[in-house]
Amino acid sequence: MLHPSLSGKKIAYVCKRYPRFSETFVVNEILAHEVAGLSLEVFALRAVAETHFQDQISRVRAPVTHIPTKLRHPQEFWSLIRAVEAEFPHSVMPLSSMEHAEAHDIAQAIILALACKERGITHLHAHFGTAATTVARIAGAIAGITYSFTAHAKDIYHDYDDPTRLDLKLRDAATVVTVSDYNLDHLRRTYHADNVRRIYNGIDLTRFGYAPPKPTDTGILAVGRLVEKKGFHILLEAISLMRERGESPHCTIIGAGEEEANLRAQIAASNLSDAVTMTGPMPQPQVIAAMQDAAVIACPCVVGRDGNRDGLPTVLLEAMALGTPCVATAVTGIPELVRNEKTGLCVPEGDPSALADALSRMTHDRALRSSVSTRARALIEAEFDIVQSAARLRDVFDKAIASQSTVKGAA
Repeated sequence: MLHPSLSGKKIAYVCKRYPRFSETFVVNEILAHEVAGLSLEVFALRAVAETHFQDQISRVRAPVTHIPTKLRHPQEFWSLIRAVEAEFPHSVMPLSSMEHAEAHDIAQAIILALACKERGITHLHAHFGTAATTVARIAGAIAGITYSFTAHAKDIYHDYDDPTRLDLKLRDAATVVTVSDYNLDHLRRTYHADNVRRIYNGIDLTRFGYAPPKPTDTGILAVGRLVEKKGFHILLEAISLMRERGESPHCTIIGAGEEEANLRAQIAASNLSDAVTMTGPMPQPQVIAAMQDAAVIACPCVVGRDGNRDGLPTVLLEAMALGTPCVATAVTGIPELVRNEKTGLCVPEGDPSALADALSRMTHDRALRSSVSTRARALIEAEFDIVQSAARLRDVFDKAIASQSTVKGAA
């Protein structure tokens, strides 16, 4: 249900790239807003390099504007400066405070600010506190509108070569949303920010019908980008240990990424070719079918060498909604979702032996599988329903717009 004060208002989502195969949470959010009646536009700052897209992208009605990444000639930049001076005479001061920003960020922000005025956009919301929020912050300052952003994981913990000035973004945002209590505590302690609130990523429960685990299921499934933080190299070590103990596990890994060659080499070196299948990326309906057929979902996330880590992997939300038992690691906010012995099994990160024990136990203990499956679905329904999550986010938008109106009224 759309809050009456948002009726007639238009919100813009700002993303570094849109759509992205792995960022289903953004699409889930947009679709939920549209069902509620919110008017949206999407702005993308970089080209999408991926060739596979999730099927629900086609359901999004919001128009998508791809802002040019770089201007072709210096004169184009000065044309933008003249345009912003004409449309926003008081923008010189906001721009002068952005000296740390790159020229192409400022150019994209000006284009976005001009579009906001032309199209009647009243609030900006960015996903990830990096490039998208950099541009949203500058555009909001130029156009005199508020912005908010969702901080996930990499944008919080990754050791970037160039400062992202998360401190300034937190300071200037109307509200900052993050996806776990773990992140919330970190941001408040590190940046002394009191405008941060936790809103869990949600999923569309109508697309994930619950079914109890089948006693005949034995397969282990892992889904995600093939990158270090997903911990699939640890999963392969665990599968190898299970084989050494006399078990006959079979693991399927769905996904693509930079670590594919290393993982395939590890499979070959460990003689796991008959125990592990790597399928590449799959459309979501096929992923859902694979989850329904699996005995257990493995999510062995680790903290990468560069500090990068997962927040709350969407695959866990989806698997738990479907009723498939999960084994995961205690990284960032994951224990808020996979509550050990209650909604799944949660083991220390980077520990192949503990992971092997948990996978073996979850595969063979029918009573455990049944109990965690039931509790997991109940938790998803209570705290991770996209209808509720999107409504909470619209409350953020509403309060931000109201606060800006109050400031303008006082002026």
